[in-house]
Amino acid sequence: MKKYISWLPAALGLLAATPALAQNELSNFSATGRGGVVNTFATDYQALGINPANLGRQSTSLVAFTVGEVGAGVGSQSLTNSQLKQLIFHPNATLPAAERTALVANLNSPNALNINVDATALGLAFTLPPGLGSVAVSMHQRLSGHLALNQNSADLMVNGQNAALVQQYYDAAGNPRRGTTPPLLSAALDGTAMQLALTNEFNIGYGVEVLDVPGVLTVTAGAGYRYLQGVGIADVRSSGGSLSAYSSLSPIFSINYGTLAGNSNFNYQNGSGLQPVGHGNGFDLGLAAEVGKVVRLGVSVTDLGSMTWTGNVLTATDQNLAYPQYSGLTTYNVVQNVVNQFGDAGQTLLTYQTAQERRADLPTKLRLGGGVRISELFEAGLDVTVPLNQVAGNLPTPFVGAGLDFKPVRWVRLSTGVSGGAGYNVSLPLGITFVTPVWEAGLSTRSVLGYFSENNPYASVALGFLRFRVGKS
Repeated sequence: MKKYISWLPAALGLLAATPALAQNELSNFSATGRGGVVNTFATDYQALGINPANLGRQSTSLVAFTVGEVGAGVGSQSLTNSQLKQLIFHPNATLPAAERTALVANLNSPNALNINVDATALGLAFTLPPGLGSVAVSMHQRLSGHLALNQNSADLMVNGQNAALVQQYYDAAGNPRRGTTPPLLSAALDGTAMQLALTNEFNIGYGVEVLDVPGVLTVTAGAGYRYLQGVGIADVRSSGGSLSAYSSLSPIFSINYGTLAGNSNFNYQNGSGLQPVGHGNGFDLGLAAEVGKVVRLGVSVTDLGSMTWTGNVLTATDQNLAYPQYSGLTTYNVVQNVVNQFGDAGQTLLTYQTAQERRADLPTKLRLGGGVRISELFEAGLDVTVPLNQVAGNLPTPFVGAGLDFKPVRWVRLSTGVSGGAGYNVSLPLGITFVTPVWEAGLSTRSVLGYFSENNPYASVALGFLRFRVGKS
């Protein structure tokens, strides 16, 4: 993970030069400028993972393609802007004792930290002969991280052996105090979630018109399939008196598995690079309607399916609080300490068991959208996205947003709106796209003020410079 963490600040460092959770529209610079409002806007390859029925709309081009659209976002509903920047951009900065108490207090939140990075390496869509719809393919990489901590787990992540709960049940030598029984972790960590998911996705989708009442109503339907390579997943959740935990992480995360690596029931994978440690299949289904060539409606269910994780699989169940084998942090490297919880038992709160494989559902979502398209110069829409399960990589809470596109001149499209949920506070997005008949390039952010706001900080950026549309359908 050290290699990955060293890369993450560099990627998010783009934000420092820009006046500026699981969602693949972050790599769509137009959608990011609308705050993630996308269901009725997305066309060609950008409809993959959103609503494949949009591929059935009448297209203005025969072929659309892109290379290298990317987006990143990080935010917190409890940390201050200064604390968030230290955690993400300066994790090796010294953590003074005077700031330790404030950091623990502000990490005590159901949305202490949310991180999303999305990249579309390649996207391609082409229109079939009249009446046969459109097909799109893409190669996509998605990272999402969610951290929810209660007072005890925040204290344990920062202070380790010096956490108040540890000192209540153990002496300075790590021996249980007489007459006390350490609590179950399910009780001590209630409300805690530590989740990470990193996947490579290979998508294909198809959409076609299924009903046409000229000038009145057009209905399209679509379906998508994706093959997924799992690069890493970690999912610890404690809620309602129960605790579940498992992980399967590629060697790129540099996890030290200690003696677990030699267990005969452990499919140990080492080396370097983004080696897959799992695979899966996902499906998207969607319907879209256009009423009177002005009103657009869309509904879709995305990420139906599952992953099977087979490399470096560890699982854990409920257990009593053990004496931590790590002392308190001296720097702001909280993220690394969280990741350390998935390695050698000597450095973790949990005692893990090895496993050959672990099956997990994909982060399934229901997406609803409505919009109004006055002309090619103005379009507005409303989106609601609801997570249908609580697995790693899904939205922690529902997303609601309203957005619009406006062209003050034909070669510039401005995007803005308002959005909230999905683990983030209410945000005001902004984006600009330069448009020609064959080429588009744009830059956008989910929150204009989030990078500077001391409370509820949110830094995000999306950009793309090689989006093309060729030919007339």
